[in-house]
Amino acid sequence: MDTEAEFDVIVMGGGPGGSATAGLLAKRGHRVLVLERERFPRYHIGESLITGTIPTLEELGVRERMDELGFNRKYGGTLLWGRNQGTWDFRFTESSDYEYSHQVRRADFDAMLLARARELGARVVEEASVKDVLMDGDRVTGVVYTLRGEGAEHTARCRTLVDATGQQHLLARRFDLIEWHEDLRNIAVWTYWADCKKYRGTRAGDTVTENRPNGWFWYIPLADGTVSVGYVTPIEEFRASGLSLEELYARELGEAVEVRALTEGATRAAAFRSIKDWSYTCRSFQGPGWALVGDAAAFIDPLLSTGVTLAMRGAQGLAESLDAVLRDPSTEAATMAAYERDYREFLGSLLEFVRFFYDRTRNKEDYWDKAQETIDPHRLRPRRIDFATMLSGLTAINDVFDGPTAPSADLAEPADLPKAADLPEGADLREPAGLAEPADLPEPVDLPKAADLPKGADLAEPAEPTEPAGLGGPVDLREPAEFPEPAGL
Repeated sequence: MDTEAEFDVIVMGGGPGGSATAGLLAKRGHRVLVLERERFPRYHIGESLITGTIPTLEELGVRERMDELGFNRKYGGTLLWGRNQGTWDFRFTESSDYEYSHQVRRADFDAMLLARARELGARVVEEASVKDVLMDGDRVTGVVYTLRGEGAEHTARCRTLVDATGQQHLLARRFDLIEWHEDLRNIAVWTYWADCKKYRGTRAGDTVTENRPNGWFWYIPLADGTVSVGYVTPIEEFRASGLSLEELYARELGEAVEVRALTEGATRAAAFRSIKDWSYTCRSFQGPGWALVGDAAAFIDPLLSTGVTLAMRGAQGLAESLDAVLRDPSTEAATMAAYERDYREFLGSLLEFVRFFYDRTRNKEDYWDKAQETIDPHRLRPRRIDFATMLSGLTAINDVFDGPTAPSADLAEPADLPKAADLPEGADLREPAGLAEPADLPEPVDLPKAADLPKGADLAEPAEPTEPAGLGGPVDLREPAEFPEPAGL
């Protein structure tokens, strides 16, 4: 690469938000450079996708590749949440024409998106670290970076710098923009299990979300036969327990209902991982010559599995905005302000709903009512449909980025879906059906292992690397292996 080069847009970070932004801008004919710190494929948390990602996947031209890569289809979610009403669920088809999304191994999914950005014309450089941001007054004009294994510094200039570095959030740290959501400062611990029991029919790919008195479990079945199972709890609850994270996980799993039935007789197939303090929103998402997208801008708790949707829908909105600005620089202030306004509107609705949803004393109908109040205050749709819409991430498309949704006919409230026929195979029916639970779950991690990618070029920008501790045989929870504290967010 040249010692100094000029681009329309430089994207720091090659995860879903960065790759989608870069690919869509390159597709529109702009000169784009992607700097990714790691060499893909690489492990990352966040395997459970919702249908809010589909419009961006379609515009990138990769939706069909999801099935070709063998990812599990996910038709909705099963919940054990709220008051003791047993398991309940939602289906994506209740809210849109999208029948299913996928449960993905993020190493494979992210590698596919980065490869697609290359195919569309973006210049992708892996194994590079951004060392400095260039400024001209208060305007960002480029970056200085180094390549792994080299000492020389390289300079790249641009008209706009996009920070898609996830929870590294380089620009947010430089400009001191991060604001934590104090009431959502949680810690998650997760691992992978083999030989779990499975649901039948369209529930086979469901994310299962089960509440516990002081936390909740996710259960995400992956195509390789393993299942990601994680436990989330407030940090103060973890500290008050006096247990290690592995001990707390084992205790809660032993007292769970649905997730315990599904994992009964299973074998643990990976080391434990954890992350903490991850819910935040930046005070600004854009400024002169720069913009944030995805986790670099905000992360609103993993409870509803919205992380990748936020990144990819944000990327679509950002690409449209930057395309307009690059063609007519006089529109920059107004166009980028609109990008931030729309992004915040969706984030705000999610944050409001997540906070309400964490009240586990309510009935499922209360959650339906809250979803309707949040996204459909005129009650144009049945409340259960609004709930499915909220959990599918489609409010970002219909109600924010693409303008108001056209009024739909007022349908009769559908009856609750049957539960008995969908019990997991082999589940012990003597066990109580359980509590009522939330919707789509967070996006945990995926096992490291992905299809080989084309060898990347030179550089890269830090997306939070979490190289998995070695997999291997089951670990005895009575003798927990050393549990690494997550890198600070």
